[in-house]
Amino acid sequence: MTFLRRPTWFAVALTVVGVLAFVRLGIWQLDRANEKDELLRRFAASAVASVEDFGMVAEMPPEDRYPRLEVRGVFVPDHYYLLDDQTHSGQVGVHVYAPFSPHGRDPYLLVDLGFLPKESGANPRLPPLPPGETTVHGLYVPPPGVGIRMGGDRLPLQKGAEKTVVYMDLKEIGADLGRSLYPRVLLLDADPASIYARDWTPGFMPPARHRAYAFQWFTFAFAALVIFVLLHRKRR
Repeated sequence: MTFLRRPTWFAVALTVVGVLAFVRLGIWQLDRANEKDELLRRFAASAVASVEDFGMVAEMPPEDRYPRLEVRGVFVPDHYYLLDDQTHSGQVGVHVYAPFSPHGRDPYLLVDLGFLPKESGANPRLPPLPPGETTVHGLYVPPPGVGIRMGGDRLPLQKGAEKTVVYMDLKEIGADLGRSLYPRVLLLDADPASIYARDWTPGFMPPARHRAYAFQWFTFAFAALVIFVLLHRKRR
């Protein structure tokens, strides 16, 4: 003899859908935690990696690591791209990107110069780029994720050397420059003499928090089953 009353089809369907949805969300959070672990591993490995030849990884960078590079060339003058709404150490500001022309190569390399805080809500004053031929050092990484575009960067409508963007789209920036770009960007190494902040530890939700959210979703799935049983048990 069963201790449960016969449930309606609606109750069964609602419970099954709820449990599957909660379990799927929990698995998604675990996947996100694993992705963040892998990203942290790549940055940690890159910090102690030896310098690689730019020509070997420029067009086809390895998917499982972020090469450390040394590239010689010149910065393209009068072109800055300011990635807006960035934070660092509790300050709101921008990440400043500048195109770099590697010696003897046609595409431009987009270089992340670092973070600068805003001044009274306005974009910061940018120091001049190094003149003439120079050598840059840093990590060759994918550009920041685009996310929700919300109307776009409207690059063709902006005039002047400094252009503000809300996401980094290398194709759009390449079209604005009239030159193709390499598929990744270069995060410059930290320099005590520079006013730019270059702390390349990824500023995202830590893996532990994703796992906590996963536990929360799995708990909801278990709670849905418990509620189903309590609502349909037979009364003595």
